[in-house]
Amino acid sequence: MKALNIPTIDFVGKRTYSIIFSLLLIIVSIFSLTTNGLKFGIDFTGGTLLEVGYQQDANLADIRKVLNDADFKGVNVQYFGSTKEILIRLEPQAISSAKLSSKIIHLLGYGVDIRRVEFVGPKVGEELANDGGLAMLYALIGILIYVAFRFEYRFALGSISALIHDVIITLGIFSILQIEFDLTVLAAILAVIGYSLNDTIVVFDRIRENFLSTRHTDPTKIVNGALNQTLSRTIMTSVTTLLVLVALFYLGGETIHSFALALLIGVVIGTYSSIYVASTMILALGISKEDLLPSEKEEQAIDNRP
Repeated sequence: MKALNIPTIDFVGKRTYSIIFSLLLIIVSIFSLTTNGLKFGIDFTGGTLLEVGYQQDANLADIRKVLNDADFKGVNVQYFGSTKEILIRLEPQAISSAKLSSKIIHLLGYGVDIRRVEFVGPKVGEELANDGGLAMLYALIGILIYVAFRFEYRFALGSISALIHDVIITLGIFSILQIEFDLTVLAAILAVIGYSLNDTIVVFDRIRENFLSTRHTDPTKIVNGALNQTLSRTIMTSVTTLLVLVALFYLGGETIHSFALALLIGVVIGTYSSIYVASTMILALGISKEDLLPSEKEEQAIDNRP
């Protein structure tokens, strides 16, 4: 039996403040989601996407003005790859794609090449939104089952509460800032779920080891020790991931801007939740050393191994 290292940072002692902070973020996020909603992209609402090529550098402000003056609704214009390639997103129009392309060329003038036209119907967009929501739900259910089998049901509830916390706050920030929510952002949120879970599992592994390998029985001290022991790993993983995401955010172009932003928010919130939310939840549920001890059948199986 080894003695538990004295923690250098009292994470658990600050859990009251973290609970208040998390509740405030969740309340604000839910309020914004119910009042403002999400600004869905054409992937979900339906509409037309056009890729336009210029022979010289294009001016986004001029293009937006021309399209707005022509009474196009829901216009979104951004660079795609270079300043000579433009992506134009439009809400569903009453004309065909061929006529729409001709009208866009006429409005933008000579020297413009329509390279791609994609149309997403409202019904397809609705199906994508439903499938995306189900994908998130199935992921959370699968994680709940996996963690419950690997650890204990209190750990499963702790990890799920942290993941729901991360998803709600990330969606809330997108709702508050009214940043376009499309399929790339949905993919980023699913990636955030995986990242946050990985971080939480590392902490839970150390908590379980400390429960089983120390003579201490105070859950608060054991959890605090585990959080400090995994802190350097958590910080290094988060920092290296954030460096890549910051580069993507500033250098990756507007096409993946929302994707990188969702990951940036998710990594920061996920790191916070793996330290405060998940560990606070298992303490609130009354985790103890006895809950993690193997049953008599498991002990006999271990003793009978060849």
